[in-house]
Amino acid sequence: MSTQDVVIIGAGAAGLTAALELAGAGLRVAVVERGAAARESSWAGGGIVAPLYPWRYPRAVQALALEGHRLWPQWTARLEAQTGVAIEYTASGMWIGALGDVEPARAWAGEHGLDCRPLDVDAVARETGVHLTGPALAFPDFAQLRTPRLGRALALAAVAAGVELITDRAATAIETVAGRVAGVRLADGTALGAPNVVVAAGAWSAGLLAPLGLDLPVAPVRGQMLLYSGAAGRLAPMVLSEGRYLIPRRDGRVLCGSTMEDVGFEKATTDEAAQSLRAAAVGMAPWLADCPIEAHWAGLRPGSPDGVPFIGAVAEVPGLYLNCGHHRNGIVLAPGSARLLRALLSAGEPEIDPLPYRPVLAGGEVVQSRS
Repeated sequence: MSTQDVVIIGAGAAGLTAALELAGAGLRVAVVERGAAARESSWAGGGIVAPLYPWRYPRAVQALALEGHRLWPQWTARLEAQTGVAIEYTASGMWIGALGDVEPARAWAGEHGLDCRPLDVDAVARETGVHLTGPALAFPDFAQLRTPRLGRALALAAVAAGVELITDRAATAIETVAGRVAGVRLADGTALGAPNVVVAAGAWSAGLLAPLGLDLPVAPVRGQMLLYSGAAGRLAPMVLSEGRYLIPRRDGRVLCGSTMEDVGFEKATTDEAAQSLRAAAVGMAPWLADCPIEAHWAGLRPGSPDGVPFIGAVAEVPGLYLNCGHHRNGIVLAPGSARLLRALLSAGEPEIDPLPYRPVLAGGEVVQSRS
């Protein structure tokens, strides 16, 4: 039996950033992933390093997002130096149109020291061919990164840090002895002994807790994306309008996302979504009608109540920790979540108040304390 200090179930952004933080604290860490590392929602997402309309989220999400905004430039620079993978963290900025809550948006930006400027949609249309409905705001500080490359870099860095990365082998059970965590059992029967287990399995997290009698309100939410090519030099900032967005890459590709669909674990793409996304893309940037669609894919986000993740110990099962339920903000929330988890597991001093994310039981259902 392999023995570790911590076994993390899930090798997405949440699991791998947590692994790096915990290994950095001197803990022996293994990460178990049912498929390839960082190939689920961490791969499928657009990589916007901010929530969409962040001022509309609960304070708990905002706190972790602001931490991610602060940390990701450092993390990506370090990961690129360590692994040679070009993650392309880019402070491209974002234009947001059709805003009915301009003043709350500007107040939020001012409160957190972020640049926020009124946007002349007529001038934007003349100069860039991007069509937005006013009122509109520009957020020059908003950034993006390439999620598939980030996943590769995180996996390489974790292994270099001494993390045991076990891929293509599903965790089937969290094992307990006398009510306390004892490790993880894999589908092939392998046992990984550990006094601490972190569930960071994204949309699959609830299924791992159910055998323990825990009802975790984290469920899959399908998101579909389109990828355009051949748009080099046409668009610099990201664009967001009425819930749909465009993300320009340095190589001339443009992503358009995304849908929000409650269809269980069905990852198939649909013609209906493609048509809807195409209409949104061409509505924002009519010149995209002349660009080929290179790819269409779907991912499963770990939906949670209000988008607030569950982070921390489940007191009723000593040794069990959660780091899941990040919904559509897994990338931007990952570094702050990992740092918080490190503090909780190593008796450190959290930089963020842990209480809003703390999982507590209410009649068998896992809820957040929020206080």
